[in-house]
Amino acid sequence: MNLLLYMTFSISMLGAMINRMHFLTTLLCIEGMMLTLFIMMTAQLTSTNFISTASMPIILLTLGACEASTGLALLIMTSNTHTNDHMKNLKLLKC
Repeated sequence: MNLLLYMTFSISMLGAMINRMHFLTTLLCIEGMMLTLFIMMTAQLTSTNFISTASMPIILLTLGACEASTGLALLIMTSNTHTNDHMKNLKLLKC
């Protein structure tokens, strides 16, 4: 189970690093990484039965939802200003 989760996280990270053509695919890869981390954290919590870390998966899920909403807002703004979501059209330093 752990090997499968580690491979899923690695594939999502590899997809985020390699497939950077569209902003939406990058966001989906990041969401896959967050979901894998949530599953890993929940599985560890159920196997160890620590009460003090019981809120950590909920906090991670909340941060994942905030990241998704921020990413979708950025996607809408870039598609409105640049008429597409290609990553090559986005410049970090605009004067």
